[in-house]
Amino acid sequence: MLYFDHAASSFPKPKEVGEAMKEAVDLFAANPGRGGHALSQQAASVVKRTRAELASLFEAPGEKHVWFYQNATMALNQAILGFPFEEGDHILSTAYEHNSVLRPLKVLEDEVGVKISYVEPNEQHQFEIHDVLTHLTDKTRMVIVSHASNVTGALFPIQELAEKLKNHSAILLVDASQTAGKVDIQMQRDGIDLLAFAGHKGLMGPQGTGVLISDKDYLLKPLIHGGTGTSSEQDYQPESWPERYEAGTLNTPGIAGLHAGVQAVKQMGITSIREHEEGLMQQFLEGVSELESVHCYGPEALGDRVAVISFHVKHSSSHEVAMILDSSYQMAVRAGLHCAPKTHLHLGTIQDGLVRVSFGPYNTSKEVDELIGAIKEIEEAFTD
Repeated sequence: MLYFDHAASSFPKPKEVGEAMKEAVDLFAANPGRGGHALSQQAASVVKRTRAELASLFEAPGEKHVWFYQNATMALNQAILGFPFEEGDHILSTAYEHNSVLRPLKVLEDEVGVKISYVEPNEQHQFEIHDVLTHLTDKTRMVIVSHASNVTGALFPIQELAEKLKNHSAILLVDASQTAGKVDIQMQRDGIDLLAFAGHKGLMGPQGTGVLISDKDYLLKPLIHGGTGTSSEQDYQPESWPERYEAGTLNTPGIAGLHAGVQAVKQMGITSIREHEEGLMQQFLEGVSELESVHCYGPEALGDRVAVISFHVKHSSSHEVAMILDSSYQMAVRAGLHCAPKTHLHLGTIQDGLVRVSFGPYNTSKEVDELIGAIKEIEEAFTD
């Protein structure tokens, strides 16, 4: 099977990821922070080490600012639904957001009475900062943007936006699910207040891992209440970080695997990974550009996007193309709406969606050639 679905989850993982998870299960599968014995302490040290690694990688103020969740969706929910919004507050977001953002925002709109604006991209699928700023009001309390679209791959100019927000009280929440491990992100340099991302995509970790990093105390209300291993005599969640935002037993094997994934990414180098994937993206786009019935979506400039490419084959459905690639060519891609309905509404593809391919550090030029060849054969079959 040739795997071209890295926007959903990276595969294969570095072998060290599975080894680290197995070691955690086999050698110290105790509850981190829930006991003074050696095995509990060993589990806790793995969690602490991974926190420190992520704090360093993303330039967070410290390891206590790094909070672990089951996935990026839970991290985004904590950031959005946990923020102390009031009726009449305004949230500014974009039309290229994932349902992990759109659905919590709908809850706030219905239950709290916040107002939400969704900025549309230009014809190149990119967001102009002046268009974003025209929607900013004195009631805007949060700006939420996806660092890169999971449909078009378009990168959002985070640093430019953050610079414009310096004199505004709104905080900036960035969904880096498509960029963490693939694009250099530094919270202090980039002006990011809250950073959410998945551990199982560009960071090469296992499923069941997600992270929210908070630059400062934004008075977030914890969404989950329960055991923390500390302050057990209190009726409420403790105020101390990260315990306040991590009720219940953490996924120690998953976090151990995430640590190994981050180490592998650092060893390969984020810049090298980006250059490699950009080369594959260029190869793919140039290859399918010769096919008259194939239309790709996303910015033309490679530097303005990540290696996520959605396309349509004329006279075919996206699901049919994906099914043929899977069953006849043993190629894994993703078809449909990609949990991003507003994106497809903007693109005019809401009825059938698109076929999406996305590349990772282990994909090769030869594999991309095979993918182009398969799409060419499918195109010819539909146009005969």
